[in-house]
Amino acid sequence: MSKTVISLKDITVSYDGEQVLKNFNLQIKDGEFVTLLGPSGCGKTTVLRTIGGFVAPETGDVFFSEAKITDIPPHKRELNTIFQKYALFPHLNVFNNVAFGMRIKGKKEREVKEMVTSMLELVNLTGYAHRSVSQLSGGQQQRVAIARALANEPKVLLLDEPLGALDLKLRKDMQVELKKIQQQTGITFIFVTHDQEEALSMSDTVVVMDKGEIQQIGTPTDIYNEPQNAFVADFIGESNILDGVMLEDFKVRFAGHTFDCLDKGFGRNQPVDVVIRPEDIDVISAENSQINGEVTNITFKGVHYEIIVDVAGFKWMIQSTDFQEVGAKIGLSLTPDDIHVMKKSEYSGSFGDYSTFSDEMEEDMILEEEAAESKEAEIEE
Repeated sequence: MSKTVISLKDITVSYDGEQVLKNFNLQIKDGEFVTLLGPSGCGKTTVLRTIGGFVAPETGDVFFSEAKITDIPPHKRELNTIFQKYALFPHLNVFNNVAFGMRIKGKKEREVKEMVTSMLELVNLTGYAHRSVSQLSGGQQQRVAIARALANEPKVLLLDEPLGALDLKLRKDMQVELKKIQQQTGITFIFVTHDQEEALSMSDTVVVMDKGEIQQIGTPTDIYNEPQNAFVADFIGESNILDGVMLEDFKVRFAGHTFDCLDKGFGRNQPVDVVIRPEDIDVISAENSQINGEVTNITFKGVHYEIIVDVAGFKWMIQSTDFQEVGAKIGLSLTPDDIHVMKKSEYSGSFGDYSTFSDEMEEDMILEEEAAESKEAEIEE
């Protein structure tokens, strides 16, 4: 069992009189890749900066391996931070950028050379030692920042949206690289992002946050397959979220029909939220289904089609490899394994209906058509 390396206990932080974190508690295990995930303004970066010592909490304490470090300045903590802006020294080459922290600590030049060589090999930059950092791509600069941070042999590495400035392909490549580096070094990584796919693909543990509070902690699989409330279900991937009633164990009613499910322990006739992921829905003929509706929109996404279906005024999203015509009447087929039941929460009723999604797409199409017509008129003139 891994020991706890970082503990936040009853942390409260405010900016300009507005509370960002209130009695916040979190424990992080040694050697984990932990991601703090949530929308802008949810408090995730404040958590990271509190761990790093860049933000002083009004109340509560930060512990590092059971030792209180709340009042210890950032440079004396056994951790390093990589920000979205890598803060490399433009007047130094790659070698000297990586070596900078070790030289500040008074390491012998032989040790410095060995460590820099080892770190550049780890981040796949062997042969770049004498290159100017200004000549490097964004991904290469990020690798230099990682090498510089790891060269100081931190127990914990804090990463504040470090992939945000990269293009999509490079970002995906670096996700793989970062996970590999973390596994090779065994260092605890605490990573901040608002990108759900990034969190799911890289992390051992995901901490989903909103409004300065933790909504759920779990493995990527648990967070995706067993969301605890409507916010988590909506934020992690696409979700159809419907009002339902748990009639009894393994029986839930929604969309006007009763279905078998795998959930229990809610009590009889309990109002609940029902989550159904778009990829779990099979399309069948309308005559053979309890749930049927009319296709109102379809978008090709490469691997699949995103299909919006109006079922008695509620817009469902389906992800399918089969094309459907707009206006077609189709049936929706579900198995007990496709249905996930959650307790009602403050987020109930706020997410899960794709009416707005369809409206926005229609508005975009109208705007595009108007822009095209306007351009045509200018050409004719």
